[in-house]
Amino acid sequence: MTVRAALARTAEMLAARGVDTPSVDAELLLAHILGLSRTALLLSGERELLPDGEARLAALAERRGRREPLAYILGSWGFRRLELKVDRRALIPRPETETVVERCLALLRDRQRPLVLDVGVGSGAIALALADEHSGAEVVAIDKEPEALALAGENLRAVGLGGRVRLLECDLADGIPGGPYDLVVSNPPYVTEAEFGGLQSEIRAWEPRAALVGEGLHEALAEATLDVLKPGAWIVLEVGDGQAERVAASLRDCGYAGVRISRDLTGRDRVVEGRRA
Repeated sequence: MTVRAALARTAEMLAARGVDTPSVDAELLLAHILGLSRTALLLSGERELLPDGEARLAALAERRGRREPLAYILGSWGFRRLELKVDRRALIPRPETETVVERCLALLRDRQRPLVLDVGVGSGAIALALADEHSGAEVVAIDKEPEALALAGENLRAVGLGGRVRLLECDLADGIPGGPYDLVVSNPPYVTEAEFGGLQSEIRAWEPRAALVGEGLHEALAEATLDVLKPGAWIVLEVGDGQAERVAASLRDCGYAGVRISRDLTGRDRVVEGRRA
């Protein structure tokens, strides 16, 4: 069977199982198996697949057909300039969170050696991206889930970064370690219980529920971190759809100045930031 025929057959199967992007997923799965880029794969359409390749593609496609997230099947996912290991221990890094990193980098542009706190590090995406793209930044990254911290540690060792990222097991309720910080950033759980049942099955059945569902955490973060921020330092929070105005108001109520809402690449209000006076 040729690459072209295998892609067509796999895409047809995935479409029948209700996968949203069957052709793209088929290409990424086969490119992963063959160790090729998608472009190189498409240029080798008449290449014959060995039986082992066909069997591996069928096995991975079956997993995708059961709605296991593509990122978990591939075992890694791109986030800004990094390729991060991903699995069920943490959420899959998403494009909207890249907007969070962009805002952090903009706020830290004039600080040569900023100290940053990442609350809820997950896979390490935000913490590692900040250290990667700001050569002077030092990041303390905390999470209450040991499994998520273990995954972040694996990504930290793979990426390197000269010891500028420190991972700590810590629950926000126990207090915030270290400081004072130039910036606090978080992508906290913000899906409500009512919303959880309406999520895609890829998210609802596979990604860690504790990293998804939560209410009132933005407000708790704003209050808890105010005392560990330097004067003029910033808090940057990712928010869910329809939450930005409420979170912005809570920052103002806590005494933050310069409160701003930023949109992600899809035009949704996604990031709320404020400055400690």
